[in-house]
Amino acid sequence: MKVVFFGTPQFAVPTLEKLLNNPDIEVLAVVTQPDKRRERGNKLTPSPVKTLANAHNLPVWQPEKVKKDGETLNQLQQLDADAFVVVAYGQILSKKILNMPKFGCINVHGSILPQYRGAAPIQWCIYNGEKETGITTMLMDVGMDTGDMLLKANTPIGLLENAQVLADKLAVIGADLLLETLLKWERQEITPIPQDDSLANYASLIQKEDYSLDWSKSAIKLHNQIRGFYPNCVTTFRNQPLKITATVPLRRAYIQELPEQLRDKIHNLPDLSTVSTQPGEVVNIAKGIGAIVQTGEGLLWLREVQPTGKRLQSGWDFVNGTRLTIGEVMGNW
Repeated sequence: MKVVFFGTPQFAVPTLEKLLNNPDIEVLAVVTQPDKRRERGNKLTPSPVKTLANAHNLPVWQPEKVKKDGETLNQLQQLDADAFVVVAYGQILSKKILNMPKFGCINVHGSILPQYRGAAPIQWCIYNGEKETGITTMLMDVGMDTGDMLLKANTPIGLLENAQVLADKLAVIGADLLLETLLKWERQEITPIPQDDSLANYASLIQKEDYSLDWSKSAIKLHNQIRGFYPNCVTTFRNQPLKITATVPLRRAYIQELPEQLRDKIHNLPDLSTVSTQPGEVVNIAKGIGAIVQTGEGLLWLREVQPTGKRLQSGWDFVNGTRLTIGEVMGNW
């Protein structure tokens, strides 16, 4: 089966690797986003997909706007591919492109469709406190993740899993599911299933304001925001921005879901359930653990933070480094 691969970030790499290592698949070319300048050194940096493609001496095309790039469109047409595989490519494909391959354009999407259509399904799924997600392969159409579904694979979401951890897990699941989809689709062993639009919601691009922490929210909502938008959620501490990258909501129902090592750490914490202070206030500093902060509902252990200009550090190292005291208040950024 001859395919062209469209993809850009690390999430797409396991799928391309899976295709390259399968003797029944021939990857003809790769289409990826143009190289971008990174903060450090401002050097042009290729996408992870381009890096892998170059290692395998594949043709790589990087149009600014693929649906308007005449040269790329002509090259795609001339390849006469059986299928286009699309994994987090980052551009909308035109109807002309969608109609080129014999078996259509097949997309690997990081949610159980029709839930969480759009650009950031993994992040918003965690933000909303979902307990399960997965991968859907689908036939692409001109809508935003609205095409007929082919295969699905589900996976649970752990209480401490952040968007990066979950994305890495889903990338591997997606690679396996895509290969299964391609081979079964070619053999006509899959019946496409239309999506029920009434069950759909949309996972929009994350905006800067989504990173701002509001301590009047409940502990579990803050926890889900922090891990969903990892590693960018920010509060203020002593009038300076402070990134919070890992937390634990201190409520009996959630503590039972923690790994044994963490449960043992917080087993000897004093009973703080009757403490009533303002949201954002440090109500306890636990030795070897770190700061425990009052929220609008419940308490939150700051397990990992990143002060401005410094590396990630544990909550306990942060307490020691700043000489944090009970009664200090985290502010809304």
